[in-house]
Amino acid sequence: MAEDNANQASSASSKTYDIIVFGASGFTGKYVVREALKFLNTPNSPLKTLALAGRSPSRLSEALNWASSPNSPPKIPLLTADTSDPNSLIRLAAQARIILNCVGPFRLYGQPVVSACVDAGCDYLDICGEPEFMETMEALYHEKAVEKGSLVISACGFDSVPAEIGLMFHSRQWTGPSVPNRVEAYLSLESDKRIVGNFGTYESAVLGVANAGKLVELRRNRPKRARPQILGSAPPKGPIIEHQKQLGLWAIKLPSADSIVVRRTLAALTENPNGLPGVNESVENAKMREAFWSSVKPAHFGVKLGSKSVFGLFPVIMLGIFIGVLSKSALGRWLLFKFPSFFSLGWFRKKGPSEDEVASATFKMWFIGQGFSDGSLASQGNKKPDTEIITRVMGPEIGYLTTPIILLQCALLVLKDRENLPKGGIFTPGIVFGPTDLETRLQENGISFDFISKKTLSA
Repeated sequence: MAEDNANQASSASSKTYDIIVFGASGFTGKYVVREALKFLNTPNSPLKTLALAGRSPSRLSEALNWASSPNSPPKIPLLTADTSDPNSLIRLAAQARIILNCVGPFRLYGQPVVSACVDAGCDYLDICGEPEFMETMEALYHEKAVEKGSLVISACGFDSVPAEIGLMFHSRQWTGPSVPNRVEAYLSLESDKRIVGNFGTYESAVLGVANAGKLVELRRNRPKRARPQILGSAPPKGPIIEHQKQLGLWAIKLPSADSIVVRRTLAALTENPNGLPGVNESVENAKMREAFWSSVKPAHFGVKLGSKSVFGLFPVIMLGIFIGVLSKSALGRWLLFKFPSFFSLGWFRKKGPSEDEVASATFKMWFIGQGFSDGSLASQGNKKPDTEIITRVMGPEIGYLTTPIILLQCALLVLKDRENLPKGGIFTPGIVFGPTDLETRLQENGISFDFISKKTLSA
């Protein structure tokens, strides 16, 4: 074991670059570069060497110029690599401690990058929100990633860190004998301009619905994961559209990756009640990790999209209907991809949002938890929850500001604390980063975690 640890440390120190941003010239990639430059060779930052990678050196150069503005661009290597050229990805992974993959949809382009990283023992983070891709990669590469010392973590962006770390923050408010039973997250997107989504997210949603059967088949053929013990009965399904009066929102269930990623984290925690040991972890860190996980109490979890007006949900409902009907055929998918603005009633467009639209947008994610003031009450027949706690995560625009902030903080944490993280494997962000200082790092970079209220529910 000690020899494995020494070999891993030696391998990391021999890498040319701390981070390579792959897909750096894409819509999201250039914002990731801009965020990375804030921490390159700054005091107390572990990021000393950075490279950008993609198909076109000229587009990479343009992205670097944009990300550096109004300053002149630093001298950063621009590397050519393409998901259709495995050798280029192998060369990339051989040079990096961490690859940040911004090339989506991941179901189309992600697997060759994961494969190259695992083979090279290179760590890998991405901003994927596609459950089938994440679970397929776990099925195909987890054991090899453990063996090679490659830490592979998807969903290190708005999908799904605010939900994961936000739920853990919420869970820790249930102190003493109190326990949560259910937590519903309500996502509110706000702007004084038009809200425009990431076209890559739209593409991924269309392909996800089109291939939903593959995820069902994958899960059917894999061993069943452990289920956490949640006190009390499962919550009722409730109405399709909910009027959440406390928040002043109308809400509809959001078929996002968040609830799936959270369930995978809770399954991993059930299988590993003290969390995942670090590859060369200090005794002090092990005690902190175990203490952290002992404070996290699992709950039924779901996500809803909220709007201040019931009419604000209309574009979401119509988009869901269009994707549900049209994504099943090749012609339908062609129409959806050709005319995204039409089918989403303006929510998505190919050229993405303007810089002003990005700058003006914010999000709030409210966590409303209901549970029991004492866990022993949950076992008393059909006892209803008697306590409600509300917390909130809040930050800037989700796709181009919050996502790069989260991705960079995850990467910096891996660079700084690698010995306290698992040797390798394919994991969710929650089970790896939960006991770290990620929440504090996000707070320091514009994403806040707040306790709002606690009250007793009437019988």
